[in-house]
Amino acid sequence: MAKSANSTLRFIDLFAGIGGIRKGFEQACSELGIFADCVLTSEIKPHAVSVLKQNHPEEKISGDITKISTADIPDFDFLLAGFPCQAFSAAGKRLGFADTRGTLFFEVERILRDKKPRGFILENVEGLVNHDRVNPQDKIGRTLSVILGRLSDLGYKVSWQVLNAKDFGVPQDRKRIYITGTFSEFPDLQNFEAKRSVLSDVLERNLQTSDSRFVRLILSHYSVGQLYGMSIKDKRGGGNNIHSWDIDYKGKTTAQEKELLNLLLKERRKKKWAAEYGIDWMDGMPLTTDMIRTFYDAENLEEMLEDLVAKKYLKKEHPKRKVGNKREQDDSLPVGYNIVAGKMSYEVAKILDPAGIAPTLVAMDMEHLFVGDGDGIRKLSLREGLRLFGYPDDFKFDVSVQDGYDLLGNTVVVPVIKQVALRVLNICALEKDNESECA
Repeated sequence: MAKSANSTLRFIDLFAGIGGIRKGFEQACSELGIFADCVLTSEIKPHAVSVLKQNHPEEKISGDITKISTADIPDFDFLLAGFPCQAFSAAGKRLGFADTRGTLFFEVERILRDKKPRGFILENVEGLVNHDRVNPQDKIGRTLSVILGRLSDLGYKVSWQVLNAKDFGVPQDRKRIYITGTFSEFPDLQNFEAKRSVLSDVLERNLQTSDSRFVRLILSHYSVGQLYGMSIKDKRGGGNNIHSWDIDYKGKTTAQEKELLNLLLKERRKKKWAAEYGIDWMDGMPLTTDMIRTFYDAENLEEMLEDLVAKKYLKKEHPKRKVGNKREQDDSLPVGYNIVAGKMSYEVAKILDPAGIAPTLVAMDMEHLFVGDGDGIRKLSLREGLRLFGYPDDFKFDVSVQDGYDLLGNTVVVPVIKQVALRVLNICALEKDNESECA
């Protein structure tokens, strides 16, 4: 399709990250025969800016949008923004507009109000939907209500929908909210044609596998095929969970000790122990020797417990009592034994099943997700990470693995953006000669 002056659509990309929203938007424009011209990109994270420059070397990347006057922004047709989500995310403190990052939505509002582009596409975490919800029966919380109200007050017909990447041909379970609007119609964000894929569709082959002591221990107990879909954590996880004592990571354990640890892992979650202590229940109570004897009465119980403490499978602690919004150990209560169970405690948290899909990829967790490769296991490569967000293989991503994981955990799913953009762009009139322009 030939591109002409009257089929050019100008857009700006705010809080751009590595340019995922832009990529999906440009793909949609290309499919419709529209030339997409980015007239401003704003991003402040240095390694994200580096990636943007790698992929758009001819463009200037602007910095902090709060320091850019509306008068200095060229006229444009569409605004794209993945405004910062930490203020609304379950992984953050969920302060919303009380958080400085939350108020960055108002930068989007400022620019829309002053420039009046034909439309916009915004992306954020699913947690935005219920953030600051007053009544459980309310469909949305006050934060999203404020956002939608402000956008509507500007004259836009606003639509929103939570969409999952796994329905758009990307093997990742990733739900995000998409908010769109135009002056002429409410964009339809429902009934997208489902397209599915699995992890093996994006995996590379014959890469360097991990050879750490932890990995060697895992592979000495399980074959690669047996590991698919398994998590490694000292918490309950049903049949898909491997514990540190299953592979003797902290020291050799007997069959009896393994039995004790498995029982303690389950029993410590029962609410009756909190009643005995006279405190509020918490998930994972330390249990005294006498409590443990009620479900595991071995002659050498004390010796076993002390041995497991010495190996650091167990720890001694007082039960915790609520003090304000926190829990603190109450040394007036007897010391008990508890499982040492921190989140992401080990080098490997999960081995992904190639016939399944990845969980929601989060920056701080990505380095603990492993995949099988031949006779070994390894971390996800950066190229695999990009594919799990639908980026094409020609996308340049020359960064360290650590920076790459950080950027990927905060990026968007390109194919979802493309399909959302097609819905919004199709509101624009298409000329009969197949050259497109917004009416």
